[in-house]
Amino acid sequence: MTRTARPPMGRELRHLRLRLTAWYAGTLGVIVLLLGSGLFFVIRDRISQQLNASLRSAVTAIVYAADIRAMERTRAHGMAIDAVAELRIPDRELYLLDTTGAPIIPNDAASWIRAAAHRAATHDSASAKHKVIEGHILRLYARRFTARDGHMYVAAAMADQIELEDQYAALIVAFSATAFTALILFAGVGSFLTQKSIEPVEQTMTSMRRFMADAAHELRTPLTVLRTRAEVTLQRAYTAEEYQDALRTIEREAQHLGKIVEDLLLLARTDAGERPIARERLFLDDIALDAANAARSIAERRGVTLEVGAFDEAAVIGDAVLIRQLVLILLDNAIKFTPAGNTVRMSVTSEDGAALLRVDDHGIGIPADQLSHVFERFFRGDTARIRSDGAGLGLSIAQWIAEAHRATIEIQSTPGEGTQVAVRFLSVLAR
Repeated sequence: MTRTARPPMGRELRHLRLRLTAWYAGTLGVIVLLLGSGLFFVIRDRISQQLNASLRSAVTAIVYAADIRAMERTRAHGMAIDAVAELRIPDRELYLLDTTGAPIIPNDAASWIRAAAHRAATHDSASAKHKVIEGHILRLYARRFTARDGHMYVAAAMADQIELEDQYAALIVAFSATAFTALILFAGVGSFLTQKSIEPVEQTMTSMRRFMADAAHELRTPLTVLRTRAEVTLQRAYTAEEYQDALRTIEREAQHLGKIVEDLLLLARTDAGERPIARERLFLDDIALDAANAARSIAERRGVTLEVGAFDEAAVIGDAVLIRQLVLILLDNAIKFTPAGNTVRMSVTSEDGAALLRVDDHGIGIPADQLSHVFERFFRGDTARIRSDGAGLGLSIAQWIAEAHRATIEIQSTPGEGTQVAVRFLSVLAR
């Protein structure tokens, strides 16, 4: 059965980036469409109200003109008729009708206008719409009023609704252009933001791939030694002493393998946030002294002298097991990379209520270009790979322990002269 090859991870991320950008642009498009539709209907209603208001204003102008004419003339008869005949309002047709709907000015009016005037005479005012053959819609407003001569008339004003349609069209064009520009800009910005949001994922996936590859490489070596040693031992009979030597080799590699697995499990639990951390008041000097006693046997086997320098009472808040592991990691590293006959010195002091742990050695030192990488998982400098059987996880764990206790680790080193490591815990009072 054939298996379908999966696309490279980089291609998957590119597809993800494109999909996210498309989703962002599509979501914005829907939002813009909904908001734009709502805005269009609101503005259209407002424009329609403005047209109605202009028709009412035109009718009011007719009534006002009739009143002005009445005050200017002593003869009141026909004053309303004269006023309408002389009044001009751009884009508006003005009518004066009697209460039966019959037109006075002008002499003729469509039936729907007469019907609207008759309704206005009965109900004080009336509005009407009428669709003409060309597809235009005419809008009319009519109102009853009593002139100074005592006669009752109906004043009406009419407008072509095409001016609304022109405004609608202009509004749609302006909104469409704005929406299109917004979508283009958002697509560009969305692509940039997506790239920025994907970068941590890419970095994490790259780190995971490197971590898995390094872990497989580190685990393969002791497993190969174990399997090879067992196979060779089983090929023929050995003396008791040879069997003991083979078992000691297997035991040593099994311990090394177990240490790598324990460190990997610890780092996995810390990444997942599953490692609980106790918060107790402790004394760093007591924990460091206990760790130094445990590391002294390692120093003796390597011919290195482990000295305890200044020791002040230094209170900290944290997890005793983890802090002890931190001290052991620093001491173990210092002893590993210090040639036989030299000294590793540890001290604990208290400065302004803050606890300071120092581990100084006179070992091989760390090149300047490698100092920024020493806390990376599985990182081991060229010299370290030759002298150490570790997996390069110790300082990564030490850094996590320090950060979990709000402490800082500073490393200074000079190749060929030694390395100085300082761990500074915050003051107990500052917590």
